[in-house]
Amino acid sequence: MQVATPFIFMRGGTSRGPYFNKKDVPENREALAEFLVKAVGSGHPINIDGIGGGVAVTTKVAMLSKSEDEWADIDYFFAQVSVETKLVDFKPTCGNILSGVGPAAIEMGLFRPIGDIAEVKIRAVNTGARILARVQMQDGQPRYEGSAQIDGVPGSAAPVELNFMNVAGSSTGAFLPSGNLIDSFEGIEVTCMDVAMPMVIARAADFRLTGTETRDELDANRDFFAKMEKVRLAAGTAMGMGDCSRSVTPKFGLLYPVEGVGHIGARYFMPWETHPTMAVTGSQALASCALTPGTIADAMMTIPNERPAKIALHHLMGEMDVLIDYEMVNGQFVHKSAGLVRTARKLAQGDLFVPA
Repeated sequence: MQVATPFIFMRGGTSRGPYFNKKDVPENREALAEFLVKAVGSGHPINIDGIGGGVAVTTKVAMLSKSEDEWADIDYFFAQVSVETKLVDFKPTCGNILSGVGPAAIEMGLFRPIGDIAEVKIRAVNTGARILARVQMQDGQPRYEGSAQIDGVPGSAAPVELNFMNVAGSSTGAFLPSGNLIDSFEGIEVTCMDVAMPMVIARAADFRLTGTETRDELDANRDFFAKMEKVRLAAGTAMGMGDCSRSVTPKFGLLYPVEGVGHIGARYFMPWETHPTMAVTGSQALASCALTPGTIADAMMTIPNERPAKIALHHLMGEMDVLIDYEMVNGQFVHKSAGLVRTARKLAQGDLFVPA
């Protein structure tokens, strides 16, 4: 016997996955994890018995509901399902999948739009972050066709504007969770930073990398991943996150210099494989690290004069522009907000079947 569950299958930014109405999935966390493993087909390298795509950016899940938060319209609960290990992590959130939350909420009837631009206030349940999404509308439905282009996605689509509010320290309670601008673990200097996503950020050169390696080259470098994991776990403890060996957070990032004011090279890890492009949440931490004096990125990038500062992160498939609004108070970096433009597209809708 199989159980049918309504879902919308969407691409959000450079990720994709099923979007569920939260009332349609199990409430118990263990039962929910079992359901999601079956839905995605976790436990097989290409997820042949589910709708996952064999890589971490295609085994992500969004669960939506009307919010009881006094500020938000929609609650967005995220799950990262592993490809092969049947592990479901409910700790992080995902900014790329977030790109599809506004359109999906409208499609599900959870939010009633007004006008040509729907402003959807979203609460990321996993981290408590608040995001204002602006979704373009046409005849009362989300508009998916448009001219906005993002690197890592072919063609163009309607833009979805995301404005992240109060994201500094959203997961750990502190912009610098370890209390330091620079820490050293396993002989590697890192900056531990929490902006939309808790991250451990290092210089590519300190791992004897140029930063320009291909994804295949990075993923094949198991010595690098083994060293990185030791650093990540030690940093996670220093950040107050406990034992992170079975959690995808904190995420890991590398920075390296490139030409141009406000331009910097970046690589993002999920963390046990290389992200094919760049995570929306991670982009905010990486851009903030590049702007903050005294971090591992100090003097690596020419700081733009304007505020909000537009930072171009060079990733494996192009660039991602991030707007960081900040101020310097007594020589200290104070993060105010972050914004960027993504796209989303509805791919399919119907019932998803899993074994009872």
